[in-house]
Amino acid sequence: MKQVRLGIIGFGAQGGFYATFLTEGKVKNMTVGAICDTDSAKRIEVAQKYPAVPFYDNYIDMMESGDVDAIVTCIPHYLHPKVGMDALQRDIHVLVEKPAGVYTQQVRELNEFAATKPHLTFGLFFNQRMNPLYQQLKQLITNGEIGLVRRTNWIITTWWRPQGYYDQGAWRATWTEEGGGVLVNQAPHQLDLLQWLCGMPKKVYSNVKYGYQRKIAVEDDVTAILDYGNGATGVFVTCTHDVLGTDRLEIVGDKGKIIVEDSKKVSIKRLQKTENELSSTMSMQEVRQVLMGSNPSALFTEEVLEFGSQWGTQHIAVLENFAANILEGTPLIAPGSEGIHGVTLANAIHLSSWLGKEIEIPFDEDLFLFELNKRIEEEKAGSMGGVTTNE
Repeated sequence: MKQVRLGIIGFGAQGGFYATFLTEGKVKNMTVGAICDTDSAKRIEVAQKYPAVPFYDNYIDMMESGDVDAIVTCIPHYLHPKVGMDALQRDIHVLVEKPAGVYTQQVRELNEFAATKPHLTFGLFFNQRMNPLYQQLKQLITNGEIGLVRRTNWIITTWWRPQGYYDQGAWRATWTEEGGGVLVNQAPHQLDLLQWLCGMPKKVYSNVKYGYQRKIAVEDDVTAILDYGNGATGVFVTCTHDVLGTDRLEIVGDKGKIIVEDSKKVSIKRLQKTENELSSTMSMQEVRQVLMGSNPSALFTEEVLEFGSQWGTQHIAVLENFAANILEGTPLIAPGSEGIHGVTLANAIHLSSWLGKEIEIPFDEDLFLFELNKRIEEEKAGSMGGVTTNE
């Protein structure tokens, strides 16, 4: 195989971007093998834009056509695991869009099935892992440059979505079709990055508001408190109603601190000694000088890094990494098996809100699915409206 022929399942905005990248030759060692969509109108659009690319309205037909070596799932979240397993069953490589699924049970099933196909490539489209900024953060933390992580704070409210966004389609912001709101639509990349950089928390307690500022049934405002089990804590805040949103990540260690602003600027402060060493060795006169802000260089050094926008280049990098794994065995930066972590975090945040208590990870997956299905049935019955407080 000289080039990976990618089958794009779902020709919406995301699938359209990937088709453009590939047909314009921007992705090394990959081309469009076929495009699939259940919307018959897409056939005409594909024929006009990419007349040489086969079109299918049934993804099984596409998988069995011989036109594709791999697929990417640009489809509703619930379908990711099922379509992924259907491809793996037919010896086709799989790249799953975020999130890996809606609930951990279905993602676990996908992971277990993929493990029986070790000769196939199974990846996740976590393009933020390809951002040089977050790759550098990963290296800094792994190398221990800020020491042991004590606290994480991420406020990511740059997802402003007006009511018209949700009114575009009946499937949007529903338990039945989308499986949730901001946690499963806008914020999966941040949930993945948080655990990729700092590890998985052991406990989660959340305050989640459903239909708080929008006429939707799912969550549009989230505050979650994380307990990492070793004394370290974290706070994760996200919403879709802040028109003047904030993107600020702070990671505090016992040897320093990292601050990321707008996913473009990084400030790295490295202490000359660990906080415990400073606490036990500094005289009160030295402490007073620190509190008064004098001579900070005696306490820490600071480095500031600037990064430009990586949109588009990150997506291309994921596709190239996926192709390189298939063709050359290059390690995946986002193995498919890791997709369950972000879904676990989202599920735990929801479950904590629904039950009104702290949730230990791992949690009762049957209980989560029961609570999710209860909301799906209420939604189908038309008895579910927006609420402004925790359930």
